[in-house]
Amino acid sequence: MKYVFGLFVLLLSGAAIAQMPYAGLQTRQIKALSDQQIGDLRAGRGMGMALPAELNGYPGPSHLLELADQLALRPEQRTRIAALFADMKAEAIPLGERLIGQESDLDRQFSDKTVSLESLQQATAAAAKTQGELRAAHLKYHLLTVAILDKQQMDRYSELRGYTAGAPGHRHHH
Repeated sequence: MKYVFGLFVLLLSGAAIAQMPYAGLQTRQIKALSDQQIGDLRAGRGMGMALPAELNGYPGPSHLLELADQLALRPEQRTRIAALFADMKAEAIPLGERLIGQESDLDRQFSDKTVSLESLQQATAAAAKTQGELRAAHLKYHLLTVAILDKQQMDRYSELRGYTAGAPGHRHHH
């Protein structure tokens, strides 16, 4: 009987949580962005925006610098990749700041009850355009790194990141 009651309580609490998936988010400064996302945007981090490149064999400059020793990057490679990383941040940070501002504006329109269909369309289109530009920037720098590495380094990178059959944690499914 205790088991049945416990299961009943668990099911009820699960149903209650499912009905309140956004509870607590109303206190965020910008409702659509977590503090982590705001920090990532301000720091120029990729936030998974470059996954099509990363997971299809186009390494990012940040990860290449982290793995520089294991990849046996030559000094000139490190210099070029570091320059790409600096350029990426210089491009991504202002775009991230712009996106934060646009999301803040959209949030403010709703909180002030001043949003209209026209302002909604303008605000979401502007934020979407900026997000697209930001994603393209991150993807571009993944594309540019490929010309700097040799095949052995590319293969080793995939292995170190867990993308190949020999990688730690990789599971081959039949």
